[in-house]
Amino acid sequence: MPSNNAFEELFSSKGRAKVLKELLSEGEMNLTQLIKATGLNYVTTVKHLNYLVNAGIIEEIKVGRVKIYRPNWMNPKVRLLEEVVRDLSE
Repeated sequence: MPSNNAFEELFSSKGRAKVLKELLSEGEMNLTQLIKATGLNYVTTVKHLNYLVNAGIIEEIKVGRVKIYRPNWMNPKVRLLEEVVRDLSE
């Protein structure tokens, strides 16, 4: 779970920012899609996904044997993050 410095921890890694940006842009992705889109390796991608899931920023949904990751739209902070990512991408 994120500490008191959650903002700094969330964006302390370029890899984590890449994963979050892809998910906010695409909506839903599986692990293979995220690895291809971010250029990160399996272990690093899983580490960042676990952090983001534990922080409540993204959610993991199991569909059969496949795990789908998507932003946790029920978390109001995610909408703010989406706005920031969209503004920075323009």
